[in-house]
Amino acid sequence: MKSLNEILDVLGKKLVSIGEVTVTPALLITMVLIVVAAFVSSVLVQRIMRRNLFRRVGLKQGAQESICRALHYVIILAGAFIAIDQAGIDLTALAALSAVLMVGLGIGLQNITSNFVSGLILLLERPVQVGDFVEVSGVQGSVRTIRGRSTMVETLDNVSIIVPNSHFITQNVTNWSYRDEKVRIHVNVGVSYGADIDLVAETLLRVGGAHPEVLRDPEPRVQFLNFGDSSLNFDLLVWIEEPARQYFVRSDLNFAVVKAFREENITIPFPQRDLHLRSGFSAASV
Repeated sequence: MKSLNEILDVLGKKLVSIGEVTVTPALLITMVLIVVAAFVSSVLVQRIMRRNLFRRVGLKQGAQESICRALHYVIILAGAFIAIDQAGIDLTALAALSAVLMVGLGIGLQNITSNFVSGLILLLERPVQVGDFVEVSGVQGSVRTIRGRSTMVETLDNVSIIVPNSHFITQNVTNWSYRDEKVRIHVNVGVSYGADIDLVAETLLRVGGAHPEVLRDPEPRVQFLNFGDSSLNFDLLVWIEEPARQYFVRSDLNFAVVKAFREENITIPFPQRDLHLRSGFSAASV
């Protein structure tokens, strides 16, 4: 019993006074427990929503991540306010202090503040979502996570690149998955001037339609681009559903076009160059 009283005395010992609030170890532990409880509650709520609500509604992964991240911030903020209220701190005075701190943050931590605010904008406006295939600041890959300060982009080489959130707001961003994930692939090829252009178009369409990842709607198309220096130039246009697969599909189509042209005896010409020689060099110049 004596040890219990000693523990209670330690917990109730005054550490410091802030205005009318007396800070004790018990008060600090209570505030920490409230914040931890808020964090745990956030994790549990997100897990329940992912397993039950999101699966029934059929939300995309990007929308799920945005909702969960916003919900996390709300629960943590609510826990912080409850902890402050339990401590008996005047929220009016805290608001004034927060204003001063925000000014200090704006001056001394501009980059961190900018990235955090940009992260909130990404969650609210959702121009970029988890799972999108994007290109920003020379980095191209799929968005894996959007955090408070940065976003992780995984490249096609399975390399994780950490991109500051402000880059998605202040710079030009190519989002291949925005609204509609379908992308069109161009396969350019040149044939000799003596080739049967109808056979060329028919062969290209057959190659495009035979690939399992090429969509039937919109259907593949062939365009006659121009008359080149040594070839007639065509463009095979096909659509696919996964932007990250565009380079692999284009490679497959290139292989298939070469094989199909060889079977149909359609010639892909070499670049031609004319070489002009001048005679009349003197012996002294040799």
